[in-house]
Amino acid sequence: MSRAPRPSQQTGSQQRWRVAVEAARLISEHGLRDYRMAKEKAAAQLGLTDSRSLPNNSEVEQALREHQRLFGGEGHGRHLDELRKQAHQAMTFLAAFEPRLVGAVLDGTADQHSAICLQLYTDQPQAVMVLLDEHGITHEESSRRLRLDHVTSREFPVLRFIAGDTGIDLTVLPYDLLRQAPLDRVTEKPMQRATLAMLDGLIGRTSD
Repeated sequence: MSRAPRPSQQTGSQQRWRVAVEAARLISEHGLRDYRMAKEKAAAQLGLTDSRSLPNNSEVEQALREHQRLFGGEGHGRHLDELRKQAHQAMTFLAAFEPRLVGAVLDGTADQHSAICLQLYTDQPQAVMVLLDEHGITHEESSRRLRLDHVTSREFPVLRFIAGDTGIDLTVLPYDLLRQAPLDRVTEKPMQRATLAMLDGLIGRTSD
C-alpha cells in the first residue's frame, strides 16, 4: 500500500496545492476572509515553513470552488440563491445609489459566513447614512482601502448592518468611479460587478 509523500518529498506545486486546499477549508468552514491569514494558518497546520509553499490567491479560490463543489452539495446552491435574492432586495432599496453586487455572492463562492457586498456610487456619502437612519437601520461605520489601478489606492467609507441573519456590507464610492471598477484582490484585474438587471439573470440558476 503506497503512502502519501512526506512534505520534504513533495514538489513545490504539490505543497502549494495542499496549502490551498487547507486554506479553502478554513475559509469555508471557519469564515476566514483574509486569504493571506488563511494561507499562513494552513501552512503552519501542515508543518510547511517555506514561504514558497504558499499558493497565490487564484489557487486558493480554485481550491475553494472545488471544496464547495465536493462538500456543499445542493445546500450550497440553495443558500447562494437565497443570498442573491436578498441582495436583489437590498439593491432595490438602495437603487438611488447605482448599487453593484460584488464579491462571493456574485462569483458563487459564498458560504454561511458570507456577507452581501455592494458598492454604492454617490458624491454625497452622507445620503446613504441618512437613508438607513430614516428606516431605523442600525449600522456600523468604517473604511476600506481599494486599489483603483496598479499604482493608486484610496480609502472609502463602509457601512455594515444586519438584515435578518445576513450581513450587508456597503462600500460608498464617488460617482465618477462608476465606470472604473476597483481591482480584485485575487486576480488584480477590475472587479466583477453586477447591476440589478444582471442579478436577475443569475437568480434561480443555482437550483437548475
